[in-house]
Amino acid sequence: MANQAVLLLAHGTPETVEQIPEYLRNVTGGRPLPPEVVEEIQRRYALIGHSPLTEITLEQARMVEAELASGGESIPVYVGMRNWRPYIADVVRQMRADGVEAAAVLCLAPQNSRTSVGLYRRDLETAVAAEVSGLRIDFTEGWAQHPLLIAAFAERLRPAWSKLTTETGAPVPVLFTAHSVPTRTIQASEGQPADPYAEEARRTAELVAAQMPEIPQWFFAFQSQGASGGPWLGPTVEETLESIAASGAKAVLLQPIGFLCDHVEILYDVDILFREFAKTLNLRLERPESLNASIPLAKAIADLARQGLKRLNRP
Repeated sequence: MANQAVLLLAHGTPETVEQIPEYLRNVTGGRPLPPEVVEEIQRRYALIGHSPLTEITLEQARMVEAELASGGESIPVYVGMRNWRPYIADVVRQMRADGVEAAAVLCLAPQNSRTSVGLYRRDLETAVAAEVSGLRIDFTEGWAQHPLLIAAFAERLRPAWSKLTTETGAPVPVLFTAHSVPTRTIQASEGQPADPYAEEARRTAELVAAQMPEIPQWFFAFQSQGASGGPWLGPTVEETLESIAASGAKAVLLQPIGFLCDHVEILYDVDILFREFAKTLNLRLERPESLNASIPLAKAIADLARQGLKRLNRP
């Protein structure tokens, strides 16, 4: 497997509040956002201090590389970001300079969506096409049901659920979440089938819940709806929390199963925004530790990488 590598793709995040306007231009493809939207995002970043997405993703890559090495495979693992440094195009260029000829590529968003995975793939293919000698790639479209991914989420959920249940004196419900997307982006259109994202996100939640039959009740919602026009996928977290509170529950455990590490949608949206909203409903909201440096997660990604490399090596 000489001259082969693994490439992990992620969203990217700025290092400082001052970099946010440039970062948002990358996210929107250069489309300007209203100043008040930019200021609000800067405020959120300032409240959490720093988004650790880049550092955690690089640590996940090191863990995957170590996992591959434990199986006797000396395969480098690279990280490319779509919206911030290290940019996908720069990483592809570095891979070619390092002599990499073929790569198994995975997006660190397990549920396949045109608005996330599809855009990562487009940027990757553009970067590869720009290289004179090219790069052979095997792209994993989605891995929402991988058993080790499910095990990783269940491993984080179980102790947090037991702790909250003990503290409140009664089994607590669980609310699983994934990032919302505009409804129009997942609808079937002429020549294009419906996007699998919503179904895959719910399936991940269903499989994690199945690992813990002791949970009395679980719910699913889409979080972090954007400010752009038109409807976004729901139900929202807020309306779901209202339903949970109305049922008489005094506490809820929220686990984002669409995210693999801490970043602003967890550290602000969940830990600050949703927790404060839950308080207005006399509802205590807690969450499990994010996957971050999860060993089952690293094993899942390594397994998918091996499958991709095997496909690349077929005659």
